[in-house]
Amino acid sequence: MPHTLKDTVTLTGIGLHSGEETTVTLKPTPESTGRYFQRVDLPGLPTIPAVVESVVQTRLSTELGVKEAKVRTVEHLLAALVATGVDHVCIEINGPEIPLLDGSAKIWVEAIRKVGLTAVESSQLIAPKITEAIWRQQGDAFVAAIPSSYTCFSYGIDFPSLAIGNQWYSWNPEAESFAEAIAPARTFALASQIVPLQQAGLIKGGSLDNALVCDEKQWLNPPLRFTNEPVRHKILDLVGDLSLLGTIPVAHYLAYKASHQLHVQLAQAIKE
Repeated sequence: MPHTLKDTVTLTGIGLHSGEETTVTLKPTPESTGRYFQRVDLPGLPTIPAVVESVVQTRLSTELGVKEAKVRTVEHLLAALVATGVDHVCIEINGPEIPLLDGSAKIWVEAIRKVGLTAVESSQLIAPKITEAIWRQQGDAFVAAIPSSYTCFSYGIDFPSLAIGNQWYSWNPEAESFAEAIAPARTFALASQIVPLQQAGLIKGGSLDNALVCDEKQWLNPPLRFTNEPVRHKILDLVGDLSLLGTIPVAHYLAYKASHQLHVQLAQAIKE
């Protein structure tokens, strides 16, 4: 049975790239609407469906838009919604970017769990199955959906920093809860990237309070929540990007050194 929230959820925080404070209110929808954003600060209160067709940009975050209305860095919130079973919700926001909060999906999941879910009168959402392998690749980076009898996510990353290095992790939603295994994993960055990204007009709202940062040898703001927190965060991003399909198909999702761009290309290929 499809679900929406039992009550509203409101959270305020700073956007990672814009540095602007925005307030997000998750509102229950009594009918079958899917997940969609509404820019309540813009004339006409334009809506942006949280679907793969709405993607307008994928540099260091996923941005959705319809005409002039846009909303950026949607992946953590969308991952929390799809993983907690929120199929239908209106996401009101009074600015251009979802708050980063602590850099993970933990606070979103806790807030959603606190209000709980209620069934929506609509047709049952049956998760489709991937029947043949679908791959998208850029250099040695790739992401794939492989036929499987159950859904699983396997991800690998490889960074020159000794603090991160090479990490692999597989997450089976049936064996480990999203709330415990994936949601707490925070976004991360290399210290050497920060100034160039800021000069490019990005990560204006990033800080040691909402992102893990490391130099060539060590983390600048330990402790980590998991020894492999970075690769778990990449799974979080992948789940958020695949949520743009509405229901994530049953498959084994395999990724290595991938990006939001590759995640979205896979979602587009699955949709086609």
